[in-house]
Amino acid sequence: MWRYLKRLIIGRPLKSTDESGQSLTKFKGLALLSSDALSSVAYGTEEITAVLITLSTAALMYQMWAALLVLVLLAAITLSYRQIIHAYPSGGGAYVVARANWGETTGLVAGGSLLVDYMLTVAVSTTSGTEAITSAIPALYNYQVPIAIVIVIAIMILNLRGMRDSAAFLVVPVYLFIFMIIFMIGLGAYNIMTGKIMYHAYAPLNASVQGMTLVLFFKAFSSGSASLTGVEAISNAVPNFKKPKRKNAANTLALMAIILAAFFSGITFLSYYMGIIPSAKDTVLSQIGIGVFGRGIFYYLLQMSTALILAVAANTGFSAFPILSYNIAKDKYLPHAYLDKGDRLGYSNGIISLAIGAIILIAVFNGKTNLLIPLYAVGVFVPFTLSQSGMIVHWLRERTGFWPGKIFINFIGAFISLGLVVFLFGLHFKDVWPYLVIMPLILTMFYRIHVHYVRVAKQLRVKNKFEKQEQRHYVGSTVLVLVGNVTQVTREALSYARSIGDEVVAVHVSMDSNLEHEKKNEEKFKAEYPDIRFVNIHTSYRSINGPVIRFCDVVARKDDARDYSTTVLVPQFVPKHHWQQVLHNQTGLKLRAALNSRQNIIVSTFNYHLQD
Repeated sequence: MWRYLKRLIIGRPLKSTDESGQSLTKFKGLALLSSDALSSVAYGTEEITAVLITLSTAALMYQMWAALLVLVLLAAITLSYRQIIHAYPSGGGAYVVARANWGETTGLVAGGSLLVDYMLTVAVSTTSGTEAITSAIPALYNYQVPIAIVIVIAIMILNLRGMRDSAAFLVVPVYLFIFMIIFMIGLGAYNIMTGKIMYHAYAPLNASVQGMTLVLFFKAFSSGSASLTGVEAISNAVPNFKKPKRKNAANTLALMAIILAAFFSGITFLSYYMGIIPSAKDTVLSQIGIGVFGRGIFYYLLQMSTALILAVAANTGFSAFPILSYNIAKDKYLPHAYLDKGDRLGYSNGIISLAIGAIILIAVFNGKTNLLIPLYAVGVFVPFTLSQSGMIVHWLRERTGFWPGKIFINFIGAFISLGLVVFLFGLHFKDVWPYLVIMPLILTMFYRIHVHYVRVAKQLRVKNKFEKQEQRHYVGSTVLVLVGNVTQVTREALSYARSIGDEVVAVHVSMDSNLEHEKKNEEKFKAEYPDIRFVNIHTSYRSINGPVIRFCDVVARKDDARDYSTTVLVPQFVPKHHWQQVLHNQTGLKLRAALNSRQNIIVSTFNYHLQD
């Protein structure tokens, strides 16, 4: 039943040779990998105004200057990541750059930050999308968390279907949003020029606002810089593009940056000119939409497209997280399960892990975007700082092309990013302190996983293939067969045990308080198999694991002393249909898991397949 349900939801398995058909064109790559960055214009300006309004309405004038500084940082980051795409085309972005130029620990800090940040990307995108929905439909305001979780699950399923399917699905919401924002900014500019929208700014751009401080300005700037989240996603996903991969990825990044800059500056200008004040229940973008379109069809199309792109912006995380986790797992700092591709040629384990992490964050922060933004920004700008400073080291070492100019670009990006990290910790410490707890835990996890893999490799490695290895020879074997009642399964299992063992022992665990019943069962077994030793172990508890393991340990110690091997054979019947498994207990599964901890016992399963 599960198999058919999986096929219905995810689709039929793809051949490995179909992988080239999953590669992205620039058109689909923009939809798949830029939705996070483009969607951030829906809340970037709002984050700036939310800080400035705490001083006065006149202070909202500074949103224009904060936006200008954000655009400078965007230019530096875009140029830097174009360099990363060409220098490190294997994907992994900041993790690969920082590890190659700053060393192992720094690379893991960048990688761990991005892993958490992609979870925050999904959480922030879906909660922002939910807020856009509740702005248009206030009756849903109290259901934000369930709506956000449903969106996460839907996008997870979409990504499990494969990159081509998810990219095709995202084309409509992403390009609809692009069209609606262009239409809104264009119509807004036309209405301003024709006098249909009047000047309502609370202060001119050259005004001096009483009480304004540099600290407050940079707090607004650091909040607005959340608009740059997702810019690095394309550099993480270079392997997903069609050939020539580097060129297509770099051009897609440049196009995304141009669109993002135009949208962010246009929305910020309209917010300033129209005198928009942030509201808890009506987003800045929604208020601009009302001012430009009125409450007509185009306003609801804007809200719908905003909700859609904010929801599907989570897909950027689903595209980049699996490749980043693949790169970290390849270096043996994450489980090797992240190296495996699923039926649809996507890294399914990474996709599912990301969805689980995002759902936990949504639940913990109660679906509030403003609570997630500062931590989200730290998770972005720490890797930004490490990757761009790492590129400075790269160019100092390589010295190819116009490397002094490239270093200058990387320095600007690294300097501003580092300044933002400092300001975020200094001004938003109550919101970002979890980063200082989470990162040491993640680094500890990375190193413990790595130590395990190193130790495993050391123990499995053949020390000297030319040296004759001492081999242990077994002179016989004991097979312990776990039996219940005398059934066809018991008969077949004992027959197999005789064929592989020198000594066969039937082991039965009795939990019945009726000793007379157990005696009859033993007599029945001995009558059926007089040549096989029968051991009945009585227990007053309801688990067979403890008694069986203790008995097996005794036999194994005795056999080990005389160079006998000990095999525990666990018989089980297998129903014809998978759904029928739930109708039977899983005693054998639990017992095998418990016996696997014994290094001197061989555990084997005997399957008896039912016909009906």
